[in-house]
Amino acid sequence: MSGHIRRARFEERDRINEIRFAVHENKLGDPTAVTEAHYAWFTEHPGIWVWEEEEDGRILGFSAGDTRDGTIWALFVDPAHERRGIGRALLEAACESLRCAGHRTAMLTTEPGTRAEGFYRAAGWSAIGTSPKGELIFRSIL
Repeated sequence: MSGHIRRARFEERDRINEIRFAVHENKLGDPTAVTEAHYAWFTEHPGIWVWEEEEDGRILGFSAGDTRDGTIWALFVDPAHERRGIGRALLEAACESLRCAGHRTAMLTTEPGTRAEGFYRAAGWSAIGTSPKGELIFRSIL
């Protein structure tokens, strides 16, 4: 897959939302839960990372680490482009943001029994519990 990772710009939030709402697992139950203020903060501070295709500049996935608490806030790949290494590269970009902010561990949550669960396990993350919403809580040493 020919592409590169770069920081997203605020005006690219429509494409980021398009990817976020196209996924088959870990769907956002309340679309109003992620606001323009969230996008503004993440694009200005730690960064939302996007995978941009070389040929036409199309964004195929995105990730973000929350440097305030050491969590992975987002990691999503356009379903038509999954299983090509984009997610793994974007996860590393988000983790690097957390490392640079001084975090030594990272956490995230995902629904149990999903491909995402297998993805994080294969990437070396450990399930350490269940959230009040029933999601698996994963941790990784950075």
